Amino acid sequence: MSLSMYQASVPAFQKMLGNVKVILKKAEDHAALKKIDPSVFLRARLAPDMFDLTRQVQITADIAKGACARMAGIEIPTYEDNETTFAELYARIDKTLDYIATFTPPQIDGKETTDITITPGGKAFTFKGDEYLVNWAMPNFYFHVMASYAILRHHGVDVGKMDYLGY
Repeated sequence: MSLSMYQASVPAFQKMLGNVKVILKKAEDHAALKKIDPSVFLRARLAPDMFDLTRQVQITADIAKGACARMAGIEIPTYEDNETTFAELYARIDKTLDYIATFTPPQIDGKETTDITITPGGKAFTFKGDEYLVNWAMPNFYFHVMASYAILRHHGVDVGKMDYLGY
């Protein structure tokens, strides 16, 4: 049995975005229990030159919605990057989950050889659809999910591998 572009993307985005919500909730609960200002976690980072937790979550959502839209050949919706609370991050994830749930297999499957061009940092990269999904979108998505997890774990939130995996 072969794995389709849709099967390799949308369900993975949905599962991992749900997992991000779970680890964020654990961080929010931890902050309340320990009487820590929630913004301490939202602004936390692993290294001075890395994005903070809030930006990691924003990028995670952006990658999921952007990848689905690019593969389907439609315009990517823009979100303001103005979240400052856990509730606002949950809302962003929910909005992203609602958006990617609108995609159907026929919109994404069969796009393996379609050219997809992205311009991170102003530099253009063109991929075939399957190459974009496997070598760019999914690795970047998982990188930012993992960065969110690692920031929280590093700052004392009781999250483990099973939280990251969603089991």
